[in-house]
Order: sequence, then structure tokens, then C-alpha cells
Amino acid sequence: MPADTNPAGDIFGGWVMSQMDIAGAIAAVERVTGRVVTVAVEAMTFIAPVKVGDVLCVYTTVERIGTTSITIGIEAWARRNRVDARVKVTDGRFIYVSLNEDGTKRPIAD
Repeated sequence: MPADTNPAGDIFGGWVMSQMDIAGAIAAVERVTGRVVTVAVEAMTFIAPVKVGDVLCVYTTVERIGTTSITIGIEAWARRNRVDARVKVTDGRFIYVSLNEDGTKRPIAD
């Protein structure tokens, strides 16, 4: 939306990052079958701007599973002008920790 843009008309990187965090959390929850929280963004690279009107497509892969943490690789691609061609706009690695209902760390089952 226009309210999410900078003066140049590009979408704020923080908005893109939040969409990636949401997608990463969904992937983490599905893998650990429970609650997770974001604890770190290990890497983030902004490659190209996202423009108003672009469709943002976010893809995830599980990169690593630790005792209580899970690392998700995330790529964001923009569909420009509502056509099928996509442009990679950013990628990153987000780390989540699995939690019990009481908010304490929970081991991730194999």
C-alpha cells in the first residue's frame, strides 16, 4: 500500500522483512508442530526494490534443526505488473525457537 512506501515509492524494507518473518514462522510452526518465536535474523540481503502494485511471493526452506531452534531460509520474489515473471528482491535466514505453552524452550522432535 502507498502508506508502506518511502519517498522514492519503494516499499519499506521493514515491511518486506515482516512478511518474510511471517512466512518463516509458518514454516517453523509446521515443522516443530507447535509455537515458535523469532530469536534472530542471521542474514538479510536486499537485492531489488519492491514497488507498489508488485505481488510479493515468499518461499521458505528448512536449513537447520537444532535442539530447540530451527533456521529457515527465506527468499522473496516480486511479480511485476501482475505477470508471471518474477524478480528476486531479497533473501535471508531467520532463526526461531520452539516453545511450550508456558513460554519455555521446548525440544524439537526428530
